[in-house]
Amino acid sequence: MTREEAIREVAGVVPQDTVIVASNGHISRVLYSIKDRPQNFYMIGSMGLAPSIALGVCLAQPKRRAAVFDGDGNVLMGMGSLAQIAVRRPSRFAHFCFDNSRHASTGGQRTISDRVDLSAVARAAGYAWAKRTEKLEEVSSLAKEAFSQEGPAFLLIKVAPGGLPKGTARVDLTPEQMTDRLREALAR
Repeated sequence: MTREEAIREVAGVVPQDTVIVASNGHISRVLYSIKDRPQNFYMIGSMGLAPSIALGVCLAQPKRRAAVFDGDGNVLMGMGSLAQIAVRRPSRFAHFCFDNSRHASTGGQRTISDRVDLSAVARAAGYAWAKRTEKLEEVSSLAKEAFSQEGPAFLLIKVAPGGLPKGTARVDLTPEQMTDRLREALAR
């Protein structure tokens, strides 16, 4: 499956009130193209920080659901956040890792995720629920299952390497605009 297909499947089952924090690079661009909304925050230029921002949302508003749309390179870069999330145990936290074994946004360099099972790392760190899939037909149901968990959930979705579809735009919001619109969405 492609990254875009997997992101479309997960985005299609995101509960309405959920804040989505998307990692930098291609994942943010794809989500922005597929399902932009005020509750989305796109990381621009900072690898590995999306889970920490989503954790902050959950700690500030424990009844709010948060989802992370992450890549394997970002998870590897910010692996310490997995342990911090597991220790804090936000009850409404779903972490999706679209794993293509590449740093796609910087030229396609290989990561080590083909040798390190990131779902097993999340489980070992203490996530309440951690699974993986390589089948497009499982993505939607597993994403729904992740959203139903009481405690941090992690779903690794193995996707094919590849660039962006032609015409996928860059996120044209400034960090200030994203912050303002997310702040307004969180106030509702």
